[in-house]
Amino acid sequence: MRKKLINLIKNNRAFTLIEMVIVLLVISVLLIVSLPNISSQSKEINGKGCEAFQQMVQAQVESFRMSEKSLPADMDALQLAGYLNQHETTCPDGRELTIEADGNVAIVSEP
Repeated sequence: MRKKLINLIKNNRAFTLIEMVIVLLVISVLLIVSLPNISSQSKEINGKGCEAFQQMVQAQVESFRMSEKSLPADMDALQLAGYLNQHETTCPDGRELTIEADGNVAIVSEP
């Protein structure tokens, strides 16, 4: 029985310290190569998110116009009527939206 246990221990291979360091080095290199690409795409992603949010608010303005038979005066009017949540007046990237006199939703400020 003892002989079988010793053979089992000898045959059981594990990662050595050098193998672990090499794996960590490869993962680090992959992260170093990929992170700048991801961060450069973040501005574009936020811009697309703001455009999508602008279209969603425009749809809410149209819904308000159909049900109330008038255009909302501003973003607060949409919130008070329940068409927007309390904190939905800015884009995900921080730019402000406004409702123009003709009912179009426009991006007011740059981040």
